[in-house]
Amino acid sequence: MQATFAYRIRGGHPVRGEIKTLGAKNFATKAMVAALLSEKTTTLTNVPPIGDTDITREMLESVGVRVKWHEGAMTIAPALMKSSHVPTPHSGSNRIPILLLGALLHHWTEVFVPVLGGCKIGARGVDFHLAAIRAFGGIIEETDDGFVARRQGKLRGAQINLPYPSVGATETSLYLAVLAEGRTVITNAAMEPEIFELITMLRSMGAIIFTTPNREIRIDGVPALNGTNMPILGDRIEAASWACLACASDGDITVHGIRPETLGNFLSYYQLVGGGIELKGAESIRFFRRDAIRPTMIETDVYPGFSTDWQQPFAILLTQADGISVIHETVYEKRFGYLKALNKLGAKTQLTTHCLGSVPCRYRDGGHEHSAIIMGPTPFHDADEITIPDLRAGLAYVIAAAIAPGETQVNGIAFLERGYGDIVPRLTAMNLQIEKIMPSQSER
Repeated sequence: MQATFAYRIRGGHPVRGEIKTLGAKNFATKAMVAALLSEKTTTLTNVPPIGDTDITREMLESVGVRVKWHEGAMTIAPALMKSSHVPTPHSGSNRIPILLLGALLHHWTEVFVPVLGGCKIGARGVDFHLAAIRAFGGIIEETDDGFVARRQGKLRGAQINLPYPSVGATETSLYLAVLAEGRTVITNAAMEPEIFELITMLRSMGAIIFTTPNREIRIDGVPALNGTNMPILGDRIEAASWACLACASDGDITVHGIRPETLGNFLSYYQLVGGGIELKGAESIRFFRRDAIRPTMIETDVYPGFSTDWQQPFAILLTQADGISVIHETVYEKRFGYLKALNKLGAKTQLTTHCLGSVPCRYRDGGHEHSAIIMGPTPFHDADEITIPDLRAGLAYVIAAAIAPGETQVNGIAFLERGYGDIVPRLTAMNLQIEKIMPSQSER
């Protein structure tokens, strides 16, 4: 049986120092899939050593793709691909299989992928993906074990009008379109920085892709793509978490390896509530507390709106604000499960099914608790144990434990390390007292 580890954190002190972000999980795994669109070798650099890239590599190798990974550089050679049936990976699962379905369908007339994994934060259905495959001429069959896609002849360009600007469905449509016959138009497409990185990568492989300001992407299919060399951009979700740690703890953290433009509205909200920023170079930002933390109202939205993955660490920051703050979650309907542990540490939060905001919301009158009221300031205290419920809540819990005086044990760190790897060495290189332990080692 695999050992279960936890973090023991002694908090209550300002966190200061420097830290480098890993490569973005939300692009690294998608770039690995994009490499399969060519029969030539692709090299990715700054690949993060995290659970999700391990799982994705295992899936690629399971169908015969040759993958070599050393010190952040990964070479992917699809030429010897031998199978179109992706088995369930031994090391866990994520949401990459549905993307493999579209990429592999160019090489095979029948493809199978297993059922999806990932965090339980809402329905996250695959209907948009499956509808896109059908629009390109594919045939889909859902089984108890996964999904089967078939085609007769080449895939054909299609008109894809996404009901919601889903990142995953936009990626699937891009994978399908670049090698399909004719022109594809994707309307209401996602426009996250990771999508533009994927477009840049596909263009460097020989794809013909045009973007417009109104969420429309036009692709002219080509007969074949080349391999490429592509760096993985810094993780904007991780960078925002370290920024919140700096401000919430009244510390001072310089984050390296992050492009400021990918943080977008986060920087504005951060300064609005009292955080300070200083650009230290092309990819370095100093974060600190400039003023007393102030309450605010935030609504998550698709890019360029406030990212749903920024709201968990930002919620920790808002517990220290003097007043009442509101977060209206419009992307996923079950994103606030992490608040229970924050209340255990002393936070005062309340959930409601009402849409507390003005952004058009898919969950209005749906009975989902997707708005949070946060009352502050609430000084945190240590707790015997808190348990991480999903990946993005993981760093939020680390921040909460870091600002709580005393000692807190954070369980469920496998969720966190799936997206961020082992954070202990990077955090201890600052001045945060954190160590990885077996739960039986806890002195509590």
